[in-house]
Amino acid sequence: MKKRFTESQIFSLLKEAESGIKIDDLCRKHGVSQGTFFRWKSKYGGMDVSDLRKMKDLEAENSRLKRIVANFALENEAMREVIKKNS
Repeated sequence: MKKRFTESQIFSLLKEAESGIKIDDLCRKHGVSQGTFFRWKSKYGGMDVSDLRKMKDLEAENSRLKRIVANFALENEAMREVIKKNS
């Protein structure tokens, strides 16, 4: 899925909204739906760029750890099948 907006663009849009511009006008100007804007606000609101980097790093580590657990679970299941066949 290709993203239209980078995180830095999203942050600038949210900062612009904090300056007092009406949300309707801001969304129309940038071609974003209000639902998308409020989803971004709930996800990125109150963050700065360093927090975003930390969040991205943690998401990447979480993804890596989930893959490791999935691989171990598959390996474990395969070993159980082999043991069951040999018994």
